[in-house]
Amino acid sequence: MSAGPAGQRGYTLFELVVVVVVVSVAGAVFLDRLRLYQELAEKAVMETTVRLIKTGLQIRLAELIIENRQGEAARLEIDDPTHWLDPKPANYGGAYRDPPRPGNWYYDAPRRQLVYVVNSGERLEIDAGATARELRFQARLLRDRLKIGGATVYSVTGVTVVPVTPFRWSRSDYAPFSLSDLA
Repeated sequence: MSAGPAGQRGYTLFELVVVVVVVSVAGAVFLDRLRLYQELAEKAVMETTVRLIKTGLQIRLAELIIENRQGEAARLEIDDPTHWLDPKPANYGGAYRDPPRPGNWYYDAPRRQLVYVVNSGERLEIDAGATARELRFQARLLRDRLKIGGATVYSVTGVTVVPVTPFRWSRSDYAPFSLSDLA
Protein backbone atom coordinates (compact mmCIF):
# COMPACT_ATOMS: atom_id res chain seq x y z
CA MET A 1 0.00 0.00 0.00
CA SER A 2 1.22 3.46 -0.68
CA ALA A 3 0.49 6.61 1.22
CA GLY A 4 -1.18 9.26 -0.86
CA PRO A 5 -2.04 12.88 -0.19
CA ALA A 6 -3.60 13.65 3.19
CA GLY A 7 -2.66 10.22 4.58
CA GLN A 8 -4.97 8.19 2.26
CA ARG A 9 -3.88 4.64 1.63
CA GLY A 10 -4.74 2.55 -1.42
CA TYR A 11 -3.98 -0.86 -2.87
CA THR A 12 -1.13 -1.46 -5.25
CA LEU A 13 -1.65 -3.18 -8.57
CA PHE A 14 0.24 -6.20 -7.27
CA GLU A 15 -2.13 -6.61 -4.32
CA LEU A 16 -5.12 -6.35 -6.64
CA VAL A 17 -3.68 -9.06 -8.93
CA VAL A 18 -3.06 -11.34 -5.94
CA VAL A 19 -6.68 -10.93 -4.79
CA VAL A 20 -7.99 -11.62 -8.31
CA VAL A 21 -5.85 -14.78 -8.60
CA VAL A 22 -6.95 -16.08 -5.18
CA VAL A 23 -10.63 -15.43 -5.97
CA SER A 24 -10.24 -17.10 -9.39
CA VAL A 25 -8.63 -20.22 -7.91
CA ALA A 26 -11.30 -20.43 -5.21
CA GLY A 27 -14.01 -20.00 -7.85
CA ALA A 28 -12.52 -22.75 -10.04
CA VAL A 29 -12.35 -25.16 -7.09
CA PHE A 30 -15.93 -24.28 -6.13
CA LEU A 31 -17.23 -24.88 -9.67
CA ASP A 32 -15.41 -28.23 -9.90
CA ARG A 33 -16.94 -29.32 -6.59
CA LEU A 34 -20.34 -28.12 -7.74
CA ARG A 35 -20.09 -30.24 -10.91
CA LEU A 36 -18.98 -33.21 -8.80
CA TYR A 37 -21.98 -32.82 -6.47
CA GLN A 38 -24.36 -32.44 -9.42
CA GLU A 39 -22.99 -35.64 -10.92
CA LEU A 40 -23.23 -37.44 -7.57
CA ALA A 41 -26.86 -36.33 -7.33
CA GLU A 42 -27.57 -37.59 -10.87
CA LYS A 43 -25.89 -40.92 -10.04
CA ALA A 44 -27.94 -41.25 -6.84
CA VAL A 45 -31.23 -40.54 -8.63
CA MET A 46 -30.36 -43.01 -11.41
CA GLU A 47 -29.45 -45.74 -8.88
CA THR A 48 -32.63 -45.07 -6.90
CA THR A 49 -34.75 -45.36 -10.03
CA VAL A 50 -33.10 -48.68 -10.97
CA ARG A 51 -33.72 -50.03 -7.48
CA LEU A 52 -37.33 -48.81 -7.58
CA ILE A 53 -37.90 -50.59 -10.92
CA LYS A 54 -36.24 -53.74 -9.59
CA THR A 55 -38.50 -53.66 -6.52
CA GLY A 56 -41.58 -53.21 -8.72
CA LEU A 57 -40.59 -56.24 -10.78
CA GLN A 58 -39.94 -58.31 -7.65
CA ILE A 59 -43.36 -57.42 -6.23
CA ARG A 60 -45.03 -58.37 -9.52
CA LEU A 61 -43.17 -61.70 -9.57
CA ALA A 62 -44.24 -62.37 -5.98
CA GLU A 63 -47.86 -61.70 -7.00
CA LEU A 64 -47.53 -64.17 -9.88
CA ILE A 65 -46.01 -66.83 -7.63
CA ILE A 66 -48.71 -66.36 -4.96
CA GLU A 67 -51.43 -66.67 -7.62
CA ASN A 68 -49.66 -69.77 -9.08
CA ARG A 69 -49.16 -68.00 -12.43
CA GLN A 70 -45.37 -68.35 -12.77
CA GLY A 71 -45.84 -69.09 -16.46
CA GLU A 72 -46.59 -65.39 -16.99
CA ALA A 73 -43.27 -64.36 -15.42
CA ALA A 74 -41.54 -64.37 -18.82
CA ARG A 75 -43.47 -61.16 -19.63
CA LEU A 76 -41.36 -59.38 -17.01
CA GLU A 77 -38.33 -59.71 -19.31
CA ILE A 78 -40.27 -58.56 -22.38
CA ASP A 79 -42.52 -55.72 -21.22
CA ASP A 80 -41.52 -52.21 -20.20
CA PRO A 81 -40.36 -52.66 -16.58
CA THR A 82 -41.82 -49.30 -15.54
CA HIS A 83 -45.26 -50.78 -16.25
CA TRP A 84 -45.32 -52.00 -12.63
CA LEU A 85 -44.61 -48.58 -11.12
CA ASP A 86 -47.27 -46.15 -10.02
CA PRO A 87 -46.39 -43.39 -10.49
CA LYS A 88 -43.67 -43.73 -13.09
CA PRO A 89 -40.48 -41.70 -12.56
CA ALA A 90 -40.99 -38.00 -13.37
CA ASN A 91 -38.20 -38.12 -15.96
CA TYR A 92 -39.57 -41.18 -17.77
CA GLY A 93 -40.49 -40.55 -21.40
CA GLY A 94 -42.01 -43.88 -22.44
CA ALA A 95 -41.04 -45.54 -25.71
CA TYR A 96 -39.10 -42.84 -27.58
CA ARG A 97 -38.75 -42.46 -31.29
CA ASP A 98 -36.99 -39.09 -31.22
CA PRO A 99 -33.59 -38.61 -29.61
CA PRO A 100 -34.24 -38.33 -25.87
CA ARG A 101 -33.12 -35.43 -23.72
CA PRO A 102 -30.25 -35.91 -21.24
CA GLY A 103 -31.33 -36.80 -17.73
CA ASN A 104 -34.35 -38.81 -18.91
CA TRP A 105 -35.33 -42.47 -19.06
CA TYR A 106 -36.99 -44.16 -22.02
CA TYR A 107 -37.89 -47.68 -23.08
CA ASP A 108 -36.22 -49.10 -26.20
CA ALA A 109 -38.97 -51.56 -27.18
CA PRO A 110 -37.17 -53.32 -30.08
CA ARG A 111 -34.22 -54.16 -27.81
CA ARG A 112 -36.37 -54.57 -24.67
CA GLN A 113 -34.07 -52.25 -22.74
CA LEU A 114 -34.68 -49.47 -20.28
CA VAL A 115 -32.32 -46.60 -21.09
CA TYR A 116 -31.05 -43.68 -19.03
CA VAL A 117 -29.54 -40.79 -21.00
CA VAL A 118 -26.73 -39.36 -18.89
CA ASN A 119 -26.81 -35.63 -18.31
CA SER A 120 -23.39 -34.74 -16.89
CA GLY A 121 -21.31 -37.93 -16.80
CA GLU A 122 -17.84 -36.37 -16.75
CA ARG A 123 -16.72 -39.14 -14.43
CA LEU A 124 -18.70 -41.90 -16.13
CA GLU A 125 -16.80 -44.68 -17.85
CA ILE A 126 -18.77 -46.93 -20.20
CA ASP A 127 -17.02 -50.08 -21.40
CA ALA A 128 -16.07 -50.59 -25.03
CA GLY A 129 -18.75 -50.72 -27.67
CA ALA A 130 -20.97 -47.97 -26.29
CA THR A 131 -20.94 -44.79 -28.33
CA ALA A 132 -23.74 -42.74 -26.80
CA ARG A 133 -23.96 -41.49 -23.24
CA GLU A 134 -26.71 -43.98 -22.48
CA LEU A 135 -26.90 -46.54 -19.71
CA ARG A 136 -28.97 -49.52 -20.82
CA PHE A 137 -30.66 -51.99 -18.47
CA GLN A 138 -32.67 -55.19 -18.95
CA ALA A 139 -34.91 -57.18 -16.66
CA ARG A 140 -33.68 -60.74 -16.14
CA LEU A 141 -35.48 -63.64 -14.54
CA LEU A 142 -33.51 -65.75 -12.09
CA ARG A 143 -34.10 -69.48 -12.38
CA ASP A 144 -33.09 -72.29 -10.06
CA ARG A 145 -33.34 -76.07 -10.09
CA LEU A 146 -35.88 -77.29 -7.60
CA LYS A 147 -36.57 -80.86 -6.55
CA ILE A 148 -40.29 -81.48 -6.42
CA GLY A 149 -41.57 -84.99 -5.76
CA GLY A 150 -38.27 -86.58 -6.76
CA ALA A 151 -38.13 -84.71 -10.08
CA THR A 152 -35.90 -81.74 -10.86
CA VAL A 153 -37.61 -78.74 -12.45
CA TYR A 154 -36.40 -75.29 -13.35
CA SER A 155 -38.46 -72.57 -11.78
CA VAL A 156 -38.40 -68.78 -11.72
CA THR A 157 -37.18 -67.73 -8.30
CA GLY A 158 -36.43 -64.06 -8.75
CA VAL A 159 -36.06 -61.09 -11.04
CA THR A 160 -33.42 -58.40 -11.27
CA VAL A 161 -32.39 -55.46 -13.42
CA VAL A 162 -28.91 -55.66 -14.95
CA PRO A 163 -26.83 -53.26 -17.03
CA VAL A 164 -26.46 -54.30 -20.66
CA THR A 165 -23.07 -52.61 -21.01
CA PRO A 166 -20.79 -52.42 -17.97
CA PHE A 167 -20.18 -48.92 -16.65
CA ARG A 168 -18.74 -47.17 -13.64
CA TRP A 169 -18.71 -43.71 -12.19
CA SER A 170 -15.26 -43.27 -10.79
CA ARG A 171 -13.13 -40.64 -9.17
CA SER A 172 -10.99 -40.58 -6.09
CA ASP A 173 -13.60 -38.38 -4.35
CA TYR A 174 -16.10 -41.23 -4.08
CA ALA A 175 -16.26 -44.99 -4.46
CA PRO A 176 -16.84 -46.30 -7.99
CA PHE A 177 -20.26 -47.70 -8.91
CA SER A 178 -20.12 -51.20 -10.33
CA LEU A 179 -22.41 -53.93 -11.59
CA SER A 180 -22.43 -55.70 -8.22
CA ASP A 181 -24.18 -52.66 -6.68
CA LEU A 182 -27.33 -53.56 -8.63
CA ALA A 183 -27.48 -57.21 -7.60
